[in-house]
Amino acid sequence: MAAPVYPRRIMGVETEFAVAAFRDGEAVLSPDHISRYLFRPIAAKYRSSNVFTDNASRLYLDVGAHPEFATAECDSVTQLLNYDKSGEVIYNELVEAANEALAGDRIGGTVYLFKNNVDSRGNSYGAHENYLISRELVLKPFAKQLLPFMVTRQLICGAGLIRDGQFVVSQRADQVWEAVSSATTRTRPIINTRDEAHADSNRFRRMHVIVGDSNMSEPTFALKIGSTLLVLEVLEAGIGLPDFELEDPIASIRDIAVDPTGQTELALKSGGTTTALEVQRATLDAAKRWLESRPDEGTPNEEMARIVELWERVLDAIASQDFSSVDTEIDWVIKRKLLGQVKDRLDADWDHPKLAQIDLTYHDIDHNRGLFYLLERKGLAARWTTDEAIREAAEQAPQTTRAALRGHFLEQARAAGADFSVTWDGMRVNKPISDHLKLPDPFETESAELEALIAAIWEHTEQANTTGDNDRG
Repeated sequence: MAAPVYPRRIMGVETEFAVAAFRDGEAVLSPDHISRYLFRPIAAKYRSSNVFTDNASRLYLDVGAHPEFATAECDSVTQLLNYDKSGEVIYNELVEAANEALAGDRIGGTVYLFKNNVDSRGNSYGAHENYLISRELVLKPFAKQLLPFMVTRQLICGAGLIRDGQFVVSQRADQVWEAVSSATTRTRPIINTRDEAHADSNRFRRMHVIVGDSNMSEPTFALKIGSTLLVLEVLEAGIGLPDFELEDPIASIRDIAVDPTGQTELALKSGGTTTALEVQRATLDAAKRWLESRPDEGTPNEEMARIVELWERVLDAIASQDFSSVDTEIDWVIKRKLLGQVKDRLDADWDHPKLAQIDLTYHDIDHNRGLFYLLERKGLAARWTTDEAIREAAEQAPQTTRAALRGHFLEQARAAGADFSVTWDGMRVNKPISDHLKLPDPFETESAELEALIAAIWEHTEQANTTGDNDRG
């Protein structure tokens, strides 16, 4: 029996940011200390540095003093892009408050958040993707089928980086150590198989991808997520892909990162070789065949066609090495073009400190100061969505997934002054009543049980307030 295909698929991304503060060109305080300033308003309001925001996403401080933002559940590419970018909006507001607090404490300095994946000491932090898949799929063999695409995907959506005196396509390619594993930090696999569905585990699994780069460019993010969605659907639908099982996926992913021509020779387990560009071409062809009969659900087929068109243009550009058709849309291409212009002007090598500074400031999420957003304002970085859609996402939960229920509960419980806790798949109330509710279906957007729980919270809150007024009277 074939596993179901999920064109309407729940997905989310988790982004870890680097944090620093500078005064007169010198670092101020440690990242851990700066993070405490950053999260001070959150801790004061919620008595925790791990909270769900009003838009039903999760905001928290991760290991290593990395501020992290995990989007609410989304069911289309542009929706997910809006919620990913909403994390920047929310964190920029916290940065402004942190700057005021540093000034008030007579420390001074300016706080910076960088949406990249590697610091100057070589430490790496992630940009993880989560995709709902059927429980009927056996994840390890499925992941092995997916691996050739994931290993070569950096060519179409890498963020680019200057490393060891050369420009490389991906920031994360050098930071993974295993192809498929249940571990996360110890071995850093490309695909993580740890079984945490955050949903009905009899029906669903969560496929956790930890090899991707953080993206500043909206079209690059859309291509990263959209191409992966299409490949998942292709595999679920049983559309054939050539046998590209790699002899050594980890060696291959590192080799591809240093070769933007896509002609890296990759050894196949079955014998012979292929290239990164050939893997991507064959995968794109399968995605195009699938799109001809794909149900128009989740991400609209019109948008998927736009993603496929961009995917093909990127591969054509790599094949010809003429990137003029995509040099405002793909992060590593945008960055390499900019850095190359400065490098030529300086008559310098790739290890020039000015280039390293530009490489970093490309990822500054401050819209007024960050280099990427300067390029965007000048028309040198293309858009996929709008500022209005991003701002709306920062203020309201997605209305097409379970996140709508979480957002509704958060709004009502906080307004009532309830003592509660929330997880991805449920909520618990401690006061004014003691009750809990599980929400195992990530597609659910209406719940009579939730409405009853909220009504009970308000009923007991009003009773307590009335009793308190009578006592004072």
